[in-house]
Amino acid sequence: MITTILLDALQYLGYILIFPGFLFCFLIGMLLCGIDRKLVARMQKRVGPPILQPFYDFFKLMGKETIIPAQANRTVFLVAPLFGLAALVVIQMFIPIFSFSAFSGMADIIVILYLLLIPALSAIMGAAATGSPYAGVGLSREMVVIISCELPLVMVLLAVAKTVGDALGVGLCFSLSDIAAYQAVNGSLITKLSMIPAALAFMMVIPGETGNHPFDAAEAETELCEGMLAEYSGAPLGVYKLSHAIKMLTLTSLFVALFLGGLGTGIVILDAIIMVVICVVLTAVCISLVHAITARLKIEQIFKYYWTVVSGLALISLVLAWYGL
Repeated sequence: MITTILLDALQYLGYILIFPGFLFCFLIGMLLCGIDRKLVARMQKRVGPPILQPFYDFFKLMGKETIIPAQANRTVFLVAPLFGLAALVVIQMFIPIFSFSAFSGMADIIVILYLLLIPALSAIMGAAATGSPYAGVGLSREMVVIISCELPLVMVLLAVAKTVGDALGVGLCFSLSDIAAYQAVNGSLITKLSMIPAALAFMMVIPGETGNHPFDAAEAETELCEGMLAEYSGAPLGVYKLSHAIKMLTLTSLFVALFLGGLGTGIVILDAIIMVVICVVLTAVCISLVHAITARLKIEQIFKYYWTVVSGLALISLVLAWYGL
């Protein structure tokens, strides 16, 4: 009995620290960030940094001095980045890699929806703790971006939950494991006509949720001098950069679980490789391409974009799913 408990504890510790937890998130998230930077540079006819540049930047920041503003709340200033990072690692363990899932339950989608707010809220708390006017403007913009993205994201998740729930006879299915199992038998949801608008809406939500250009109003380097991160340096800034990279993995892998769940082989290693390749493609399409061809949007443009175009697409899928079409 004790041996079984210890083995289970070690297994879950491995999930948290190695795969699909921290180490996996660190390596693949940073890789996606590096690929994004390289692709954007190539699209803009620049050489761009090496793909491994985010790793170099992270380790350099971890070795630099952390400067804490005199007016800052020291505890909140230092702890806030860690809360956001921890939330993203936990989210990744709820997202199934086709048939494999580290953690699963009946309300995975609801848990993920709440956990996705924590990285943004931790950045807001950290910015508020600095007392910087640039950070104050940045955090107010970040709150608007959160409000803008949440409506279409919720409608996309409801559309998927309703489609799978009706097929399984449970009304609304919020379990990602059940959604993955349904797609393994019936094919990927993206092949259903009613789910195509929802998939497009989710792809449009990804750059807004990650705060990538042109939806980087909270940082706006040329306008707000990094905004929320204006007063951060050293290891805390490195943690924020890491969280940004992992969030790219989190949202692209969530897209895979929601709409491409029928592509797995049943072999965990091969499934992880397939998922990472799809995440790279989604990064190139959803983030890099938009970044390369679009000027930074103003905050009111971001709000209007998500509450009209993106929410409209999500609403179409939700209505079609609700009427069983």
